[in-house]
Amino acid sequence: MAGCELYSALDLVDGYYQILMRDIPLTAVRTPSGMLWGWLVMPQGLSNAPATFNRMVTQLFRPLRAYAQTYFDDIFVHRRAGDGKTAMEVRLVHLRRVLEVMRANKLYANIDKCVFASPEIKVLGCFVSNVGVRADPEKVKAVAAWLMPRSQKDLRKWLGLANYLHKYSTGYAGLARPLSELLKKDSDWRWERQHQDAFESIKASLQQAPVLALPDETKSFSVVCDASDYAIDCALLQNDADGHERVISFQSRQLKAAERNYPVHDKELLAMKYALVKFRVHLLGSRSFVIYTDHASLRTATNSPHLSQRMARWLSFFAEYNFRVEYKPGKLNVLADALSRRPDYELAHITRVTTDLYDRIRMTYRNDKSLASLVRFLVAGKETKSEWLSPRQRSRLHRYEWQDGLLYYRVEPHEAPRVVVPNDEDLKFDIFQEVNDAPSCGHLGREKTFMSVSQVFWWTHMYKWVARLPEVNAS
Repeated sequence: MAGCELYSALDLVDGYYQILMRDIPLTAVRTPSGMLWGWLVMPQGLSNAPATFNRMVTQLFRPLRAYAQTYFDDIFVHRRAGDGKTAMEVRLVHLRRVLEVMRANKLYANIDKCVFASPEIKVLGCFVSNVGVRADPEKVKAVAAWLMPRSQKDLRKWLGLANYLHKYSTGYAGLARPLSELLKKDSDWRWERQHQDAFESIKASLQQAPVLALPDETKSFSVVCDASDYAIDCALLQNDADGHERVISFQSRQLKAAERNYPVHDKELLAMKYALVKFRVHLLGSRSFVIYTDHASLRTATNSPHLSQRMARWLSFFAEYNFRVEYKPGKLNVLADALSRRPDYELAHITRVTTDLYDRIRMTYRNDKSLASLVRFLVAGKETKSEWLSPRQRSRLHRYEWQDGLLYYRVEPHEAPRVVVPNDEDLKFDIFQEVNDAPSCGHLGREKTFMSVSQVFWWTHMYKWVARLPEVNAS
């Protein structure tokens, strides 16, 4: 429907009654008068009636699907102007073909519900025009006018309506999390300030919902995904004719209890997988598309030599799609930065070590022969001869930094620097203990321990060192 100027919508009247019954005796019912009555047409209430009716409509209009889409008893006619014809001329030609199919198969429409040559039509609970897709104002009004819920039943009704409109709202899952907690089994009903704030925030978010763009399958797509502490969010984007980036759909969901324990890296990958699943109909088999993320390490996730079983499954799923991952910092990626994130839930904050441990790292630099010359060079700058450094250090000198008495190393240019740990086994083991004993982390296995420690610290052969620990192999 993208790029069209005029739209038409037809509504079949009493759709089920337009299909003749073959097995009439099977529909017979006995009345109180003792007579048997059988249905000549398909009645309401048969378990396979919806599928039968939808299959009939789909098969009849399949040759016209380039400009006529169907959904049960609704037929939507649209087409871009072209071949030297105006939008009205094209519309009349296609509408005539649709009506010819209806006449040939004796299908009847309700004229009172039909719309012809309109710049905007109602499609499955939303309004579609050449500008894009907008939420039904009546549904938004119903959500905004809802009184404060007094019970779980009232809240469940309101969330059911709000969930229908969530694709128009960014970060919906994060906003709804406090309310979802009230719907858990054995949860006491206690409406507090946080629930009222979430209730009002969702109302405001839906009232300010943007007009979403219609997908154009002839153009390439892009995806923005993001993960927070309790939710994952994504958006499907596409550039319009003026080169402006437009949102086609927002999607979000809350993380399950087990998923909340994932490392930040895995949460970001989970958000990417969720986006590919939600937008599969547009992305699978299409031309190459871009996934934007504010987590730089995802660009090289597919090349990691150390993969957990979960990540291996995800990478196998990613292989079905033709995409590339591009890093865009949060300050530049406004949409991703607006999704529900909490900076205090980054893994680097979870595994924050004590000040005493940092002081020990500063003191140990003096006794590490391999790092002492490097530290002196970075502190003194050009006054120190680089010949004192090892060939490996000279080749990677641009990756080292000296800040606040700590030596930092960048594994990749786009990643945040990590604290270099001297070659001291006791110090390394104490760092491991702080990470593994953190209340928010629990006892991690080998892969998670390596990812947790490597978010903040770096030393040579770190993965091999972690793999030798009996504690992680027993987890």
